Amino acid sequence: MIQLAYPFVLALIPLPIAIRLWAGAHFSRQDAVQAPFFSQLVSLTGQQANQGGAVASRNRLQWLFLIGMWLLIVFAAARPQWIGEPITQTKAARDLMIAVDLSGSMEAEDFAADEGVSLTRLDGLKQVLQNFIDGRESDRLGLIVFGSAPYLQVPFTLDLELFKILLDETRVRMAGPKTMLGDAIGLSIKHFESSEANNKVLLLVTDGNDTASQVPPRQAANTAQQKGITIHVIAIGDPETVGEEALDVELMQAVSSQTGGRYFHASDVDALDEIYRTLDQLETAEVDSVSYRPKTDLFHWPLAIAVVAGLLLHGSYAFSQWRRQRSGQGQIP
Repeated sequence: MIQLAYPFVLALIPLPIAIRLWAGAHFSRQDAVQAPFFSQLVSLTGQQANQGGAVASRNRLQWLFLIGMWLLIVFAAARPQWIGEPITQTKAARDLMIAVDLSGSMEAEDFAADEGVSLTRLDGLKQVLQNFIDGRESDRLGLIVFGSAPYLQVPFTLDLELFKILLDETRVRMAGPKTMLGDAIGLSIKHFESSEANNKVLLLVTDGNDTASQVPPRQAANTAQQKGITIHVIAIGDPETVGEEALDVELMQAVSSQTGGRYFHASDVDALDEIYRTLDQLETAEVDSVSYRPKTDLFHWPLAIAVVAGLLLHGSYAFSQWRRQRSGQGQIP
């Protein structure tokens, strides 16, 4: 479909007629007299004869060219545009930050996979997390890794392939050997501050307890609740483990419930996969769509035709003048 961006410009179409009626012609036609003894007059007066001027009358074809050129120029000035079919773009309706524990205990090979194969906790997490990410087409994902300190690995993005590549490049202890759980929540809150999404979710994956975070996890969870951030906690590993690597189940349950989230525990790939399916049901995909129709400018086509018509018109004038000169017309006798 074609539409004009400035249709009011079409009001200029009768402008040349109005100017001609108001201002009149800027030249006057006069009859010329040919004198058979003109050459003798020139010799007697000692003046040099010059070629006389001639005003050629326009024929119908030339008038059609001029009218067509003016219509094309006005049409081009009205800026014709081709309106394409509606295109719908999907905008992220939710920002999902995934915080992954990379402390030393994540290298323990006690994470059961298929056919009795044991994986490290981090490798098992990556394996299942890849499928979870594939189902997040309408979400912006971010990745934080934490150990002795939290670090932003991937800012919020819709590029799921990039996210998976950078997740795969994570290694145990690359953020230090400890588990700063509260600081990881605090860093997530900081990056959620620039988010305009209505739904903000933090998925916290860890296999230990907090070891001397600068921000206590309960306090960080309280701040997250005030800012409308939901925290789901996934604990990995053996709940019977004691010491520094023990799972602080009470703390994790408190952090998740305080923000309206859920606490999960997974000891193998199947359990972790089931958790992600549960999260899909809890955090249903929300989609904001924006529809628009692309516009393509077409003004250059009528403008180009008008230029070509003008060149042809002036070329015809030049050719006619050349023919008159060759045939002796318009020459002073």
